[in-house]
Amino acid sequence: MNSPASPSPAPRVAAVIGAGPAGLMAAERLAGAGLSVTVYERMPSPARKFLMAGRGGLNLTHSEPREAFLRRYGAAAPWLTPAIDAFPPDALRAFAAELGEPTFIGSSGRVFPESFKASPLLRAWLRRLDAAGVALRTRCTWRGWNADGALAFDGPDGAFSVAPDVVVLATGGASWPRLGADGGWTGPLAEAGVAVTPLAPSNSGALIGWSTYLQDKFAGQPLKRIALTCDGVTARGEAIITRSGMEGGVVYALSAAIRAALARGGEARLSLNLRPDLDQKELAARLASPRGRKSGATWLRKAAGLAPAAVALLREIDLAEGVDSLAFDAAALARRIRALPLGVAGVAPLERAISTSGGVALAEVDAHMMLVKKPGVFVAGEMLDWDAPTGGYLLQACFALGAAAAAGAIRYLQAQS
Repeated sequence: MNSPASPSPAPRVAAVIGAGPAGLMAAERLAGAGLSVTVYERMPSPARKFLMAGRGGLNLTHSEPREAFLRRYGAAAPWLTPAIDAFPPDALRAFAAELGEPTFIGSSGRVFPESFKASPLLRAWLRRLDAAGVALRTRCTWRGWNADGALAFDGPDGAFSVAPDVVVLATGGASWPRLGADGGWTGPLAEAGVAVTPLAPSNSGALIGWSTYLQDKFAGQPLKRIALTCDGVTARGEAIITRSGMEGGVVYALSAAIRAALARGGEARLSLNLRPDLDQKELAARLASPRGRKSGATWLRKAAGLAPAAVALLREIDLAEGVDSLAFDAAALARRIRALPLGVAGVAPLERAISTSGGVALAEVDAHMMLVKKPGVFVAGEMLDWDAPTGGYLLQACFALGAAAAAGAIRYLQAQS
């Protein structure tokens, strides 16, 4: 007589806290390994910040060579490298294509979905997660651990707790809190003895005290093909004049340098090059042409190729310093255009920053993204203490860290078997 078949063991249970790219990627990898996965999200719907990023075209990653790509992460590059090598830009592009969103490389080397949108990719991804058995519970705010060591939540029906086999924390940093990431996780982790580097705005605008005239006439105007330098660090690209200062990729790329300068002396000194594509001698030669009866703005536009916003900015700094650069000789004016001094009084606050620096100190996690003081708990995405510029580097690392945390959790469970 045949003995009855033994029942299949129940699947191991994973909780993922946070439904942004890092959390959803972790959920996908965990479900693919056969775990029963639930994603807990504080907001009424998932990936709100990801969707906002899609309004600008959804720059998923970048196509530059590996070594140059990794250098973009600065001091974080050594420990981020294994995660990015395991899920590199080509893997992210393949992932998007599998979801019906093929990508292309733009003229700047940035990688975008052909639709230029985040919503189609997210909808397809959520359908695939649902088909894989991943549960999504929204309006659930994580409050830490209760006395029994279970995860404590406030949900739409009141407080509740769960005790999964593994946990992936991916709640984001603290930028744009109205979209979900409010930094509320720092309290529970501190109570658990986990060191957290103070959160600070990254990829944020520079605060500069413009005149009312510049604010009223030129706020929202672009400064194209410029270079900006702070403490020897130079970035090239574009910026936007705002009523409070400047924003845009070239400013965001200097976030760390600007923050460091502000911390040292209360003000950051920047050098703005309005014509980095022209060397000093060529620009001076152009400016040596007779001005004739042209207005200053017209002459600078024709001779130096400066847009009206760039001319206004030049005159703004002249006014602040009590000089008239139009009275300079050609060589001195060329130097001025290529090294215009700007004083930055601060950076835009966290609620206006694109991302967050600071977070869980790297000494608190092992090589597999597990909290040393909380075995079975893994951390991914912007919760960790790293910093990345825009241009695809931030999203790429978030996806890669989600995959790395899941891999660490799977490895942990295998070691427990």
